[in-house]
Amino acid sequence: MSEINSDQIPLYTLNPLHRFSDRAEDYVKYRPSYPDAAIDLVLQGLSSTSQLVAADIGAGTGIASRLLAEREVNVIAIEPNTAMRKAATTHPLIEFRDGTAEATQLSDKSVDLVTCFQAFHWFNPEPSLFEFHRILIPSGRLAVVWNNRDKDDVLTAEYSRIVRAASHNHPAELRMQSVAPLLTNPHFINISEYTFTYRQELNLVGLIGRAMSSSYVPREGAAHNQVISELENLYQQFRNEQGFVHMVYRTSVHTGEAI
Repeated sequence: MSEINSDQIPLYTLNPLHRFSDRAEDYVKYRPSYPDAAIDLVLQGLSSTSQLVAADIGAGTGIASRLLAEREVNVIAIEPNTAMRKAATTHPLIEFRDGTAEATQLSDKSVDLVTCFQAFHWFNPEPSLFEFHRILIPSGRLAVVWNNRDKDDVLTAEYSRIVRAASHNHPAELRMQSVAPLLTNPHFINISEYTFTYRQELNLVGLIGRAMSSSYVPREGAAHNQVISELENLYQQFRNEQGFVHMVYRTSVHTGEAI
C-alpha cells in the first residue's frame, strides 16, 4: 500500500462520524485522561462552575466530559457515534446528545463554554467554528485540547513510530496542523496556547489497547500481528518492576473568546 500524502487530506473527509464504531471498548478503557492543570486552565476565570453550561463537542466516550462534570460543570456531550455514546459512563451532570461539530442542534447563545478534546482535527473547521460561535454566549470561551505524544520520550517516540508504520503515516498523525484555522478565524479573539505534561501508566494489555483505540491502526491481518509483536517487545524493554510502562504526552490547550 502506498503512503498517504498526509498534508493534502482533510481529516473530516475520512469518515469521522463512524470510523470509531469498532473502537469504543478500547477507547473507554485505554485512552489517556488529561492533567488537572489543563482542566483548571479551561475553567479559569469563568463563573462558578455549578452555574456553567459546557458543550463538549466530539465527546467520544466522555473522558473529558466527566472531568468537567467532576468540577460541577453541567455538560452537554455532543457525539455523533452511537457506539461511543453507548460506551460512555453515565454522570448526573452529563447529557449525551447526537450531533456534530458543524450542526450541534443547540440553541443560539446557550452555553458558556465549548470544549473539543482530542477531536477538533476531525471537524470541518470553518463551519464548526461558526457553529461554536453561534451557540456560545458573548465572550464565551472555546477550548481546544490535544494530548500529543512526547517525541522526546524514548518509549513514546518508539510507540509513535510503530503506529505510524502500521497506519502508513495516516494524516491524523499530523493533527496539530488542524489548529491553524482557529488562529486565523474571525469569530474568536485572544487566542492563547498552554502546554502541560501528562503521563499514562499502562501494562501490556493497556499498551496494546491504547494502540487499538486509534481508528487507523489495523485490527487484523499481518499488519496487526506486526503491531502486537513490536508493542510486546517495547513493553519488555521499558517495563518497570511493577509491570508498567509510561506514555508521556504534551497536552496542548488553545483557548479563545467569542466575539
